[in-house]
Amino acid sequence: MNIALFTETYLPDINGVVTHVKSLRDGLVAAGHNVLVVTSDKNTRHHYINEGVLCCPAKEIKRFYGYGVAWPKSKTRLKMLEKFNPDIIHIHNEFGIGFSALGIAKKLKVPVVYTLHTMYDDYLYYVAPKPLIPVMKRISHRYLKYLTKRTNAITGPSLKVQEYLNDCGIAREVNVVPNPVDLDTFKLENVDAGKIEENKRKYGIKDDELVVCFCGRLGKEKSVDILLDYFAKEVKREDKIKLMIIGEGPARKDLMEQAKQLNIDDLVIFTGKVMHYDLVNIYPCAQLYVTTSLSDTNSISMLEAMALGLPVIHRLDELNAGQVVSGVNGYIFTNSKEMYKYMLEYKNMPEEDKLAFKYSVIESVKKSGQDTLAKYLLEIYERLEADKGDGKKRKTHILEVRQ
Repeated sequence: MNIALFTETYLPDINGVVTHVKSLRDGLVAAGHNVLVVTSDKNTRHHYINEGVLCCPAKEIKRFYGYGVAWPKSKTRLKMLEKFNPDIIHIHNEFGIGFSALGIAKKLKVPVVYTLHTMYDDYLYYVAPKPLIPVMKRISHRYLKYLTKRTNAITGPSLKVQEYLNDCGIAREVNVVPNPVDLDTFKLENVDAGKIEENKRKYGIKDDELVVCFCGRLGKEKSVDILLDYFAKEVKREDKIKLMIIGEGPARKDLMEQAKQLNIDDLVIFTGKVMHYDLVNIYPCAQLYVTTSLSDTNSISMLEAMALGLPVIHRLDELNAGQVVSGVNGYIFTNSKEMYKYMLEYKNMPEEDKLAFKYSVIESVKKSGQDTLAKYLLEIYERLEADKGDGKKRKTHILEVRQ
């Protein structure tokens, strides 16, 4: 099959959508399919194709971390897609590139699959002042209705996507397809013991300290402020527990100030921006991964840490049930006392039990690689192609996939 993946952001950018699209692309290519990634490029004034990626001129949007947004209509882009002759168009972003995908799909009479990666109600503060958020919310819901009405299948990493569409008044069912993790990169064989020791010295981590980490964009939707409050409320200095916050974002300065006001700034490590390829030697500086975020659908950062053996302490999120199973790959907590209890429980665990737990965690994500992701999506693509070949009116196919 010829498959076109439309995404506003792609390599060298690093974020959850990029990781997902890159894994899907690699899995599809490995399965013998032709893939064209269509993305925006703020550094070019002309459309060009390089190594299977169609780069489209874009305008930099500083509010979106400097990512580019492409103009939704382009005759050049249409001609290049006509030449590629896609059997399926798969949209991963809703902005200029995603909107253009709808027009191209209609022109070429190609089925459209849409993956909703982001619950945008949690992110509107990036683009609108607080008084305008209710208006922006209504506009975003209307646009989402417009987009989903013109797609043949919808996928999302968890049932949270289904709830979000319901809240938007969209009567469509979601194919649940879990996020992938790059198992070729995030594996124990790639860990460099020397670099880990170097990072521990850099961040002031002692051998007798338990380090729990979180990794992600530091925006208020990640609820890192709640994590700091919980940590300050329960953790004592004699516990020898430190919290490592990995990542950058607009809330970082406020979070650092919060840690200072809570008198835990000596117990909290803010790494700032870390390159994606360095994470394989950052995660092992910690023994646990912790998150209080309720905005994530199926955190790729969490999966990467799990692939290296870090059990997850996860705030209860009913719609993400099953991603973390207590005693198998982590713990579920509902309040600060439970979070603290699990930290101490792990810290006091015999070393042989910790090692067994570590390999249980790794085993739990072994089916989250690029090949599995491609397999899930190909089932949807092929069903839509079958409808097209039969001359039937294309319909939405439901294929619920669980980990």
